[in-house]
Amino acid sequence: MRLILSRKGFDSSAGGCPSPVLPDGSLCVLPIPDRQSRIRYDQVRQGPRRLGKLTRDLTAGRITAAAGAHVDPDLQAGAFPRAEGWRPVLGQTGSAQGHLRNQGVTCGDLFLFFGVFRQAELWQRRWRFVPGSRPFHSLWGWLHIGEIHGVDGLAQDALPWVRYHPHCHGEPDPGNTLYVASDGFRMPGEPAESAPLPGSGVFTHWHHDRVLSDPHGRLPTQWRLPSAFFPTAGRPPLSYHTKAERWALRPPYCYLQCAARGQEFVLDLDAYPEVAGWVATLLRTGRGDLRHP
Repeated sequence: MRLILSRKGFDSSAGGCPSPVLPDGSLCVLPIPDRQSRIRYDQVRQGPRRLGKLTRDLTAGRITAAAGAHVDPDLQAGAFPRAEGWRPVLGQTGSAQGHLRNQGVTCGDLFLFFGVFRQAELWQRRWRFVPGSRPFHSLWGWLHIGEIHGVDGLAQDALPWVRYHPHCHGEPDPGNTLYVASDGFRMPGEPAESAPLPGSGVFTHWHHDRVLSDPHGRLPTQWRLPSAFFPTAGRPPLSYHTKAERWALRPPYCYLQCAARGQEFVLDLDAYPEVAGWVATLLRTGRGDLRHP
């Protein structure tokens, strides 16, 4: 199995700011803006809230409630009305899809989504980021690949429920690809009698075990990971992170200067069985103790 650490949601280049952590600890992932999308921010819910006001307030009006939202990956059943038969799905294209293809990503592999977040609050009836708070990278969801479909070759009667998706509304693109979640799976090394994990899901609230950024670092891209991620001799490192100077091992952690560019970072779990154990614990309990993978 391959693990893909996949960056999704608002950031400084797409959206212009982090996604908010709300006062109750909720992780509110803001989908990036997309002029071609038929979905508007004010149509999308995250729990009891529509995203229109949050997006408008936190971007100081640059992105309005009526702007198009690229709801992708689309993991939460209650976020938006969809056709019968809907399943969680991710779209990818361009250089990011090329990287997934070159890394051999296929059915049975696992996306683990992360994004940049910052604490937010209501102040004088408007949402703002908490003064003095700092952005950080956190895990927020996953999708285990059950099916892969090229959008351009998708028959009219195939996956009729997916026609709403933003990746189905652009120009012809041979690289445009949909990844549909499986019904369930087990992580490598788990016993056959263990209950299957859901094929997709989200972590609804902030927890320090799911924060990737080093709490003592200056930037979100300075990561602190379980020491099991450290690329010892003979093991291919996390893609985009092949230079040895990016890594430092200080057990029980390893430290990584994460690539500022790139969306999809791929790791072969056959070479990193301890990381597979950490992911299994994370998905089963919501807790991924970085010290004890």
